[in-house]
Amino acid sequence: MESGLSDIDDMIVHEKMQAALEHQNEAWADGMADGIEPEIIADAAIARAIRETIRLYGEDGAEAMLTSLRERMLAGEFSPSRTLQ
Repeated sequence: MESGLSDIDDMIVHEKMQAALEHQNEAWADGMADGIEPEIIADAAIARAIRETIRLYGEDGAEAMLTSLRERMLAGEFSPSRTLQ
């Protein structure tokens, strides 16, 4: 039964992540439509995410998240040319 709950929890997190990405894509498109340059939108989004992460997990937690994101970036996870199989 534990595995079933874990699978359901994973599916819920995945669905929430997809919904969050859709909201962020809409906000990005709105900013672009308002004439805001993509680098400014990106900087604002990252700054907001870091502030919220610090609020929730403290500076050490935010640093751990940034370290993880750096490793994932260097591994190519966020590359626009990356293909998922």
